[in-house]
Amino acid sequence: MKAQQIEKKLKERIKELTCLYEISKTISKSNFFEEKVLKKIINSIKKAWQFSEDAIVEIKTENCHLKTIEIPKNSIFQSSFIKLPYTKPGFIKVHYPSEKYKQNHFLQDEQRLLDMVAQDIGNYIEKFQILEKKASLSRTLEHIDRLKILSETIAGIAHELNNPLGNILGYAELIKITNNNPEIDSDITTIIESVIYTREIVKKLMFFSFEMPHLSKTQKINPIVNFAFSILKQNFQKKEIKSELYFNNTISEAKVDGVQITQLLFNLLINAIHASPKKSIIKTVIENDDENIFIKIEDQGHGIPEEIKQNIFSPFFTTKTSKHGSGLGLSVVHGIVKNHNGDISIINNVPMGTIFKIRLPIS
Repeated sequence: MKAQQIEKKLKERIKELTCLYEISKTISKSNFFEEKVLKKIINSIKKAWQFSEDAIVEIKTENCHLKTIEIPKNSIFQSSFIKLPYTKPGFIKVHYPSEKYKQNHFLQDEQRLLDMVAQDIGNYIEKFQILEKKASLSRTLEHIDRLKILSETIAGIAHELNNPLGNILGYAELIKITNNNPEIDSDITTIIESVIYTREIVKKLMFFSFEMPHLSKTQKINPIVNFAFSILKQNFQKKEIKSELYFNNTISEAKVDGVQITQLLFNLLINAIHASPKKSIIKTVIENDDENIFIKIEDQGHGIPEEIKQNIFSPFFTTKTSKHGSGLGLSVVHGIVKNHNGDISIINNVPMGTIFKIRLPIS
């Protein structure tokens, strides 16, 4: 009888060691995280349990949930947590149907085995999480390098354009003053308007390339907002759009660059006006909590399709015609928000339109 017990225990140990060997071999052959590795692991675990024919193995992590077969409504189980550094912990469980087995049918050695397997799985997932984070960081650094080169190039172009544009504008205005011919006057007006429009693009290029200095100081928020709206008063009237401005902020001052915040509001409101139909409403709300100022701009326009939302802050991306948009407005906005250590998000307005939400630290 004693010999039979020893033989039974020996068989169980062999099954457990075989399980550990199979799992180690499966993991070592994998070059990236994949579900089929976890499927092989749970099949290896099933074979290692005392009553393997009835054992059901379940594994759950943040990104997957696998079972050898469907788990019955009533089951008893052994479990072990899979500890992961960058995501919620997972677990691995071995079930038996409760109508046939009791908790004491599980062995202590099986629990120890399950704990070791959970640790191996955690190490396996963590390894590829780290590799993915390294790859993501490398992509981010490459993107930053490309943006730096682009910014330097753009800054150079902007500086080169400023002087000749100033000369063209100066001479055009001089001709307009001394000219008496109506036909020439119309052409000169077109030249002046085109130069002014081009200089606005150059200014946006300089904002984008961070050539415009960032001069933060503690100042009142409401006058900055009111000034931006006063500039755009005619734009609202021309489009027959109603502007609603609400100040719900309980603090009056914040450390910001007033010029850049004006530019931010100007660009967002111009976009909202362009997207909005006549007789619609653009609503702007300024509020705060203990640490942040929040700016919310809601329009009732055509909205932003989901497929382009991720691109709208990219430089030179625009859905407008070349006559109406340079594709720099929102990238400038994004740069200004980042300059202030804030963030910007977009959500759909209901029933139609877009809401831009901006958070700026008070200090």
